[in-house]
Amino acid sequence: MTPWSTFRNRIAILSLSLAAALTLASAPAQAVTGRLAIEAAGQKRTAVIVEPGRLKRSPRTAIIILHGANNGSGRRVQTYLGLDEAARSAGAVMVYPDALDGGWNFTGEAGPDDPAFIRALAAKLVADGVADRRKIFLIGVSTGGMMALRVGCQTPDYLAGVGALIAGLPTKLAESCKPPPLAFLLLNGTANPLIPYQGGPIRLRGVKGDVVSGEATMAPFAAANACSTQRSSQDFPDRDLDDGSRVTMERLTGCKHMVELVRVEGGGHTLPGRPTRADRGQSVGALNRDVNASRLILEFIRRSER
Repeated sequence: MTPWSTFRNRIAILSLSLAAALTLASAPAQAVTGRLAIEAAGQKRTAVIVEPGRLKRSPRTAIIILHGANNGSGRRVQTYLGLDEAARSAGAVMVYPDALDGGWNFTGEAGPDDPAFIRALAAKLVADGVADRRKIFLIGVSTGGMMALRVGCQTPDYLAGVGALIAGLPTKLAESCKPPPLAFLLLNGTANPLIPYQGGPIRLRGVKGDVVSGEATMAPFAAANACSTQRSSQDFPDRDLDDGSRVTMERLTGCKHMVELVRVEGGGHTLPGRPTRADRGQSVGALNRDVNASRLILEFIRRSER
């Protein structure tokens, strides 16, 4: 081999090594998944936690996701929503608590003290240096959404925002709901057969009670934020002409913190763009495929942090 060939080979090897190093440096850190166990109100409680991999732990945005009755554990709603990869890119910590016996005490009647559990969980995240105490968000799906609404109405001083997905405010809580100013997101389908957008009886198997309408669910959060009566409206493109639904986002104006309504016209007890199945044999209605609910959650949180 000539000296010139040897030199060229060395340069090629150096280039490949440098390219590999740059690829590794620019690749997103792997997430670290674990389990938390804490005691709250005299009971042992658990949650799944997913942290972005990092050389040094520092407080981050924390998103606490409450599962519904159909995906009745933190692990199952974690798989269902598929938020972890996008959240890792945003540097957020994801936390998926487990309800006792698969169901949240969203009305505050006889049952576990779930607000105490969620508060204790948030406090641990802050104490451990995982969460920024100013950037803790609580998002719930279905019955988990109603649990998030209960917390938002009653004990939310440690939260930056609350989101309720395919859910409504339980009628028993409506009169007493007095939240402080905080960011708020409501997403529901107008043809939801199980937790009706227009209000009325909850039709989930094993779940009793009624909810108020979507507008009445938003009202206490709009009042707390001193929102005006004006709204801006955005219609998402109808990318799937066969799904029988359209998505509109309405943002209330003049608010201290963001208040948003994602209304899925013709949508059922389903999250847009996410897999769905019958709820214990019950029909859940139409699934919208124009947008992705997971992306809407992260965009809501991103806008709320501005």
